[in-house]
Amino acid sequence: MGTSIDDNQLIDQVRTGKLTAYRTLVERYQDYVYTICFRVLGNREDAEEVAQDAFVKAYRGLERFQGQAKFTTWIYRIAMNSAISYRRKKKIPMETLEDYKQFDRGEISDMTNYQRLEQKKFLQIALNRMLPDDVSVLTLFYFKELSMEEMSETTGISVSTLKVKLFRARKRLATELNKILDKEVNSLI
Repeated sequence: MGTSIDDNQLIDQVRTGKLTAYRTLVERYQDYVYTICFRVLGNREDAEEVAQDAFVKAYRGLERFQGQAKFTTWIYRIAMNSAISYRRKKKIPMETLEDYKQFDRGEISDMTNYQRLEQKKFLQIALNRMLPDDVSVLTLFYFKELSMEEMSETTGISVSTLKVKLFRARKRLATELNKILDKEVNSLI
């Protein structure tokens, strides 16, 4: 069988009242939307809440979706805007200690895993201090491993502009990591 229904066909089905088609869209893109939200918010519970909210907003606005861009582009923008709005509204630091709780409970047993957690912790702290646009570009390129062309399709930003944004975001990430690690080293001395 193996014939996969494309996004536009699913959207047409939703518009005619077939709600299971929207469930298929949600299942198809839930990890993608969650990742976007998590990278902006840095907290699993908040990311889950905002991702769910983004899908509700997308469903309510589906009649306005004209199909000029891909559904992934449209849901990306909804998810990103929702996550940014949520973060502004909450105004809380986004550091998470969940990985360290796992270590304390003995779920993570060796030092290599602990070092990876340390690296993830510092990376997440740095990302939480950065502008959402920077986080978005870094997430799409490094975590979602999209090509520049795919990123351009998803965001609606030209490839040349994305290259500049990625270059600047990398520099800002390096700066943030240096600040964090400098403080960490000084606290050990």
